[in-house]
Parts: sequence; C-alpha cells; structure tokens
Amino acid sequence: MTMNINTDVFKFITNNQTNKISSLKFLWLISIFIPLSLPLSGIIPYIITQNTATLFIPFLMAYVVMPLLDTFIGEDTGNFSDEALKELEHDIFFNILAASTLFYGLSILIIGAWFTSYYELGIVGFIAISIFCGLSNGFTILHAHELGHKKQNSFESVLARFSLAIVCYPHFTIAHNRGHHKWVATPEDNSSSRLGESIYRFAYREVFGVIREGISLETQRLNRKGKNFFCFKNTLLQSLCISLILYTVLVFIFGIQVLVFILLHNIYAWFQLTSQNYVAHYGLLREKDKYGQYESPKPHHSWNSNHILSGLTMLNLERHSDHHANPMRPYQTLRNFDDIPRLPNGYYGMFVLAYIPPLWFRIMNKKVMELPHIKGDLTKVNIDPNMIK
Repeated sequence: MTMNINTDVFKFITNNQTNKISSLKFLWLISIFIPLSLPLSGIIPYIITQNTATLFIPFLMAYVVMPLLDTFIGEDTGNFSDEALKELEHDIFFNILAASTLFYGLSILIIGAWFTSYYELGIVGFIAISIFCGLSNGFTILHAHELGHKKQNSFESVLARFSLAIVCYPHFTIAHNRGHHKWVATPEDNSSSRLGESIYRFAYREVFGVIREGISLETQRLNRKGKNFFCFKNTLLQSLCISLILYTVLVFIFGIQVLVFILLHNIYAWFQLTSQNYVAHYGLLREKDKYGQYESPKPHHSWNSNHILSGLTMLNLERHSDHHANPMRPYQTLRNFDDIPRLPNGYYGMFVLAYIPPLWFRIMNKKVMELPHIKGDLTKVNIDPNMIK
C-alpha cells in the first residue's frame, strides 16, 4: 500500500502549469545526490569511528530506507499537458542532468579506490565498500542509458561511452538500442526475464548474452561499412580503451590491489542493470502475426511504476512502458498509461523483492497471469522453458 502525497513539491510530475516547472525541477538533482550519498553514508562514519559496521549503512539505505521512502512518498500517475511537454523537451537542464552521470560516476570510483587503498578495512569491509560503490555506479549505467539513446556520435552518445567506461560495460548501448529494443518481451531477448526464471539465473543469461550480442551487432555494423572489428570506428573498443586507460591510472596512483576493488565494483554495478531489466519485462510476451513476425512493442509489454522517488533517482526509467513504445522520447516527458502492467511497488522495493525468488514468484507470477491480455493463458507468456518440462 502506498501513500500519495499531494503537495506541490511531490506533484511536480503532473503539474500542468508550465510556470511552476522551473521552480520544482531542482528535485531531479536527487538523481545525483542519492548515488553519491550511498557510499559516503558508510565511508564518512567509518573515517570518524573506525567501526567496520558503519560500512554497512549503505546496505540499510539502499535496501531498507529507500524502499520505505518510496512507498511512503507514493505514486504520481498523472501526465503533463501538451504545452508543458514541449517546454520540458527543450529544457537544457535535463540534458545537463543526464550528462552529469560522468561526473558522479568518476567521483564514486575514485573515492572508493582511494578509500579501499588508504584504510585497512579487512576482507569484509573491503568487499562491503566495493559492492556499495558498485551499487551506486549502477545508477551510472541507468543514466548512461538515457545518453545512449541519442544520435550516433552525438555529444550525448560520446558521453555515454565515457560513462559506461567507468564500469567497463562498453557493449551496453549497442546491445540495448539494436538488440533489446528490437527483441524486447520475446524469448530471443537476452534482457527480458521469463516467468519462473530467478534473477540469479537471469543474470547469468543476460550478462553473457548481452556481451555476445553487442560484439555481434557491432561487427555487423562495421562489416556493412567495409571495416573489420579491430578498427578505430568500433564504439565498443573505444569505450573499452577508455576503461583500460582509467584503470591503469588508478593502479598507478593507488597500487595493484585497486584492481580487486574495480572488479567487485563493476560486477555489482552490472547487477543493478540486471535488476532493472529483470523487473521491467518479467513474463511479458509480444504476439506473432500470421507471418510469424512479432507485433511492435506496446505499453503492455513492459511493467510500469509511477513511484516518485524511484522516478527521480533513475530518470523516470520506471515509466518503462512509454520508453519502449516511444524509445526516443526524453526521460522527463515519459507518460503514464491506463490499463498496463503495473508493479506493486517502485523499483527500490521491487529490486529487494526480486532478490528473494520464492517471494517474487509468489507475488509476480500471479500478477502476470491475471493481466487482462493474458487471463491465465500460458501461450501468451514469456515462460522459462524449465517450467514446461
């Protein structure tokens, strides 16, 4: 159950008075503040107290406090007026905000590298802070997602490559734009979770599948231009080279042990993207026409949420239905629809639920089967083959 707060401060999404948009858009700065504050909530108390237990404060923040706040603050189901949408679409503030992911992503990586190198944290403390820095830089991937939807070789798309280099995920934009958006909500999609598939089995399938897909798609693009994979025009290799340069500098400054921090940091950052993908399309399936072609992605092929805090921190990604139906629509203008699959909580709460598979299956399998376009028909569900055996 959520509580909807109807003050002007929290109703900025549905506020159709364009003269109020400017005064309330500062709330989007939460998308920078929260990723930065999560690891610092453990680092600063540790520096003061030298108590290893303080390094787990980010865990409480991410998996207890944030889901509770998201639930308490509640949802905003309204949409902007056409006039407000035009103003928002051309407001450079939102472009700058998305671009800032490079700043805070680098800051988190460098702070974490310094902290784990300078302080004797012990194995548990070292692992904890590495993971929580990775958790925060999972937001970097989610925000780079917005930048990556811009034109090839535009300023924003180049920034996306640099941002993804922080977590060494160079293939993401390629596989996401040319793979996931083409095959979303089908068994062919590496990034669409299936009914009965746990997030941990999905993570294995998704991470390695998307890497293979990104390499394959970029190879095909380059071959069409008469170039081979190992050339300067390869956007995947461009981002990978940036990662190698960045990590080499960190090793030079902080020592070889920083590579262990980077590895743990990157793996958990990737897992945040996996968490979002798992939640966003679980069990949903596009139908085929009489020619065997999949229908175009519709709003009911993604799970949607309108929770305010999740929306602010993840650049409205939880309004995923509109994003897939209209992938070029800027994040600040994404709309809510009636009669679409709706998550029972915001992304913060849903991630926690996904990490406990028996609880996830108990709640979400039932919701999938009760959807109006499915009505208990398993032939209309993207189902894990293991459930059919």
